[in-house]
Amino acid sequence: MTLETVRDYRKSMKIALFITFVFFLVEVTGGLLSGSLALISDAGHMFSDLLSLLLSLGAMTLALQLPTKERTYGYHRGEILAAFINSLLLIGVSAGILWEAYQRLLNPAPVQGGLMLIVACIGLAANLGVVFLLHGSHNLNVRSAFLHVVGDTISSLAVIAAAVWISFTGQVIADPILSGIIAVLIVISAVRILHETLMILLQFTPQSVDFNAVVADMTSVKGVDGVHHVHLWSLCSDINVLDAHVYSCEHDVERIEQMKQEIKERLEMYRILHSTLEFECNECKDCALVGQIKEHPG
Repeated sequence: MTLETVRDYRKSMKIALFITFVFFLVEVTGGLLSGSLALISDAGHMFSDLLSLLLSLGAMTLALQLPTKERTYGYHRGEILAAFINSLLLIGVSAGILWEAYQRLLNPAPVQGGLMLIVACIGLAANLGVVFLLHGSHNLNVRSAFLHVVGDTISSLAVIAAAVWISFTGQVIADPILSGIIAVLIVISAVRILHETLMILLQFTPQSVDFNAVVADMTSVKGVDGVHHVHLWSLCSDINVLDAHVYSCEHDVERIEQMKQEIKERLEMYRILHSTLEFECNECKDCALVGQIKEHPG
């Protein structure tokens, strides 16, 4: 993702923040007036959207800072930290919703279906606007914020359905049941983001990259006799990093430089934008060769 693209999403984030804040206030007010737990839960989800967007915007602003001698990679990892915090926040919000839904099942409370329906429709319109602003990014930080809002959009649709049901049947039990379903959907999306962020923080091989294919592309360059000590990880969701030892019997410095450039060009296909290649004319005997790396299920 280029700096210009990041700036474009920052503008979208600011607009999304404003829309979300306004309709968070609308849903809280509507939930309290109508007595709807589903609306309150949706407002809680929208509040987590607010925090998610704030964290994401802050992380994206930090990512634009140039590297320094003390922080040679800059602040790219701030994006991942924000996504990690967002996922934990979502799980916490969901736990609170589930508990309240359980209490409402034990002690049903009256709900004004008509007011609930009006507020839910307004909330749906707000969520759809934010979804439009944030869709299409491959950035994990933006995606985490986007998933927050998508989950909120789904819950708004469900709240509308529950409001219609309550208005026609008077069965208020639909409100806490729906709240519980919304909470479960939130947890599923949160766990997915949490898993992805942990893989990056623990410097696992990116899921989107085939390790064997990377090695095969490197070794297929003319003059390369083998590679070892291959380490592949993600700096953030848009930048993959690799370092490796390249074994070659080539002694011509100019030819070695050509081989290096060809390898780097091939690595760019895997979004490996930072690569460190150490060329060796004598193969290391104590290196963990690529062929000796064990496959790990999953």
